[in-house]
Amino acid sequence: MTRPAQAVPLKNEQRAPLLALFVVWAALLIAAMAVGRLGNGHGTPAATCLRMGSSVALVVAGWFAWACFMRSSAAIFALCMAIGMTLGAIGDFYNADLLNKVAPMGRGVLGGIAAFGLGHLFYISGCQIAARRTGCLKPGPRYGSLALWLAIAVIGWYAIAYLGATEKTSALVWPALIYSLLLATTAGLATGLAVQDRRFTMLAAGAALFFASDMILAIGMFRGSIAWQTEAVWLTYGPGQMLIVFSISPICQLLAAPSRGVPA
Repeated sequence: MTRPAQAVPLKNEQRAPLLALFVVWAALLIAAMAVGRLGNGHGTPAATCLRMGSSVALVVAGWFAWACFMRSSAAIFALCMAIGMTLGAIGDFYNADLLNKVAPMGRGVLGGIAAFGLGHLFYISGCQIAARRTGCLKPGPRYGSLALWLAIAVIGWYAIAYLGATEKTSALVWPALIYSLLLATTAGLATGLAVQDRRFTMLAAGAALFFASDMILAIGMFRGSIAWQTEAVWLTYGPGQMLIVFSISPICQLLAAPSRGVPA
């Protein structure tokens, strides 16, 4: 029997930039929602710039967290998560129709799906690394959580995308299934970690919010626009990505501990 390893504390000079980046992210996202709602809409250059800025702030936070642990045993986990967030930001730029002219993907939304999907492959890899390093490999919580989230994804996809597809959106139905399963895999693995060790709760909550934002986006895409859709998507997606990114540091502190556990 083992006791959980004690996390390696983060240095004060490392905490301050992360806190500053959190404040910048929150300010940009709140400003984007306010400008979009009170101004001429969320599609205006000002609102779009603020939203993209909030994503870039999280990319910087992710890479800063990796830099803090790049010489430790937690470096690979941090790298996976930072790359995942970077690909997420690329997806945001595609969805905002800012990259499709530079790197065409047929439709901007397909570019977003591809970038987010690749990002979640890195998130999934990070979860697998964390599970092995911490010994959170119990089959019940691990595969039970994964099965639950995959079932939710299939049911949600079937009800929203498959049944709601039109001639205009039919080409997106099957990519949407693959994408939803990737998001559900991240959420399932993260939930399995959190069930076994509550120090992964932030990661699991972030993955769950990310999945929720995708369901809201899918409703608007396949079922028609809904009231306050942009706010609903970004106020689940943004905090979801934030929780994933800001979980990097505390999880790395755990993974960088000299021992994963000591005899009880």
